[in-house]
Amino acid sequence: MNYIALSKSTIESEHICCAFSDKKCRDSYEAKKSWLSKEFDNGYVFRRLDERAKVFIEYGPAESAWLPIEAPGYLALGCFWVSGKYKNHGHGKQLLAQAVEDAKQANMRGLVAVVGKKKNHFMSDTKWLLNQGFIVTDTTESHFALLSLTFEHNDEMPKFSDCVRKSNVDVEGCVVYYSNRCPYSEYHVTHSLVESCHKREIALKVIKLETKEMAQSCPSPATIFSLYYNGMFITTDISACMDSRFDRYIPSDKE
Repeated sequence: MNYIALSKSTIESEHICCAFSDKKCRDSYEAKKSWLSKEFDNGYVFRRLDERAKVFIEYGPAESAWLPIEAPGYLALGCFWVSGKYKNHGHGKQLLAQAVEDAKQANMRGLVAVVGKKKNHFMSDTKWLLNQGFIVTDTTESHFALLSLTFEHNDEMPKFSDCVRKSNVDVEGCVVYYSNRCPYSEYHVTHSLVESCHKREIALKVIKLETKEMAQSCPSPATIFSLYYNGMFITTDISACMDSRFDRYIPSDKE
């Protein structure tokens, strides 16, 4: 199978795996492409299978990652997904191997990934990465973990920034942090979540992470999408925004 790395000159004509057939997320899809195009200037890589499929990996220098982490000299993984009939064919290992090779060629110290202590929605598979040699180097009260794959012993291992040490935020009702790192986030936050909260008369505060600095100071390590309710972290699952799934995550105060 052939893998291709997108660039500023090819991204307009190539798909980016997620939401390419979802008409309602068309604007969100273009926003993700725009985000990628800008991040390519910071050494970001988007590599995918040369098929119409969800088989891809994203990564870039940790110093410029839209993540609240401290991992100087490391390569930070972004989205990493192998789905459907393409599972169990070695694509994940091949894509990860290319990321490792890129890191070594750049004389980096290793790779890092933000995950859930257990598998979280819209995040890499924790168990799978641990089986590839990653180790847990930091955790948060809200059940996130920072995994690291180091090429040599380091006295200072990668860690989360201090902004994620609290498990809650001081906001009543719903508050959501999101970015254009995912082509599903913009639409479902600004349409689905707004409608779901309005229907239930729940206050909603939307915080869009529009710069690297905002993302690196986010109270949640999940800067694609993080939903809080009455101060407590709830989920990274973007589908929680939808009316049909909202009540699975947010308890009703009227019951």
